Amino acid sequence: KYMVEFVSANPTGPMHMGNARGGVLGDTLAEVLDWSGADVWREFYVNDFGNQIEKFAKSIEARYIQLIKGEDAIEFPEDGYHGDDIRELAKAFYDIHGDSYLEKSVEERHADMARFGLDRNIPKMKSDLERYGIKFDEWFFESSLHESGFVADTAKKLTDLGWTYEKDGALWLRNTDLGADKDEVLRRSNGFYTYYAVDIAYHRNKFAVRGFDKVINIWGADHHGHVARLKGALDALGLNGSERLDIVLMQLVKLLRDGEVVRMSKRTGKAISLHDLLEEVSVDAARWYFNAKPDTQMEFDLGLAVREDSENPIYYVEYAHARICSLLRALETDGVTVPETADLSLLSGEAEKALIKQIAQYCEEIKLAARDYDPSHINRCLQELAACFHRFYTACRIKGEEPAVRDARLKLADDTRIVLRNGLKLIGVDAPEKM
Repeated sequence: KYMVEFVSANPTGPMHMGNARGGVLGDTLAEVLDWSGADVWREFYVNDFGNQIEKFAKSIEARYIQLIKGEDAIEFPEDGYHGDDIRELAKAFYDIHGDSYLEKSVEERHADMARFGLDRNIPKMKSDLERYGIKFDEWFFESSLHESGFVADTAKKLTDLGWTYEKDGALWLRNTDLGADKDEVLRRSNGFYTYYAVDIAYHRNKFAVRGFDKVINIWGADHHGHVARLKGALDALGLNGSERLDIVLMQLVKLLRDGEVVRMSKRTGKAISLHDLLEEVSVDAARWYFNAKPDTQMEFDLGLAVREDSENPIYYVEYAHARICSLLRALETDGVTVPETADLSLLSGEAEKALIKQIAQYCEEIKLAARDYDPSHINRCLQELAACFHRFYTACRIKGEEPAVRDARLKLADDTRIVLRNGLKLIGVDAPEKM
């Protein structure tokens, strides 16, 4: 029973390129594990509580007041969210409530504005991800951990087990006794729990409450320092985090157009979001390119992704599938269909044997992708399979060949089609029948 938690983007703004890459890696890894026999659960963790939500509310509040009273009426928070999306939320809030919230208390204003913003941002995130071919089994809300008292209960459990101490009014976890380089605060002197405490509680929920045998998180490489701390805290709780929690760290994405690094969307003039990216390239191309080896920095060439030639790997693989479908249609008009059985001993040429070997490798590649948490195994396998098919198609005639040979080669071509279709489906890409 596996959980793969991925994307988990901050709901205070649009999803960025890291989320786009993490989305594909997580979704494809979940699919690979599923095909390997695991019972897989996909989860998105929504950070709808704490400092960043208060900052979100203050940002909307400032834009709301500026909208009514002018830009100089209130200074925008220096650490606030400066994007145009905040202005749009403030305007939408004003369109519904007018200036009535000027009379409300700050606490009520912040609570209602944060909820208003989240109620609009989260459905947008869901629709962008669904357009991207990603659906989660659960959107798990951080606020539920606080409201149920589970964060406080987790801190108490660590205290009862002797892993905490109090200093300067704060509650500290003895991380140095768990192999880390310094102790960490769980509960601040003002009574608020830290992000670290919440993360421990969330992962305790995954193992102790919901009973997952293995949990895999897809994180950006900038979170590498948090890995050992979190595993150590779960070990302290007796949950064997060292063995049962795995973190896949992915490197940054560099977008290129005509050899130049791209940071801004041509359409909006702002940082490129997942939504912007899918306006420029197909979902198939995005999913193919982002399903790269996680621990390497990747370059996404926007120009290459839309090319319709053999230089573009996704086009090359999809074309192999479409080519086989075209062949099957052409033969069917002559009354020839794929046989249920054929004399496969006739497939003795080098191109035929190479294609057979590559088909046979497919299941092994799924196992390796699951073992290594590296679904890019599937991309490489499909590219080689497409290349083997194109060589076979050039070297081995099917149409017009004598029936026994024709049937054996046709069977081999159709088996190639099935594996290409399955592999493309596994990484969330269409297998077109015409191109």
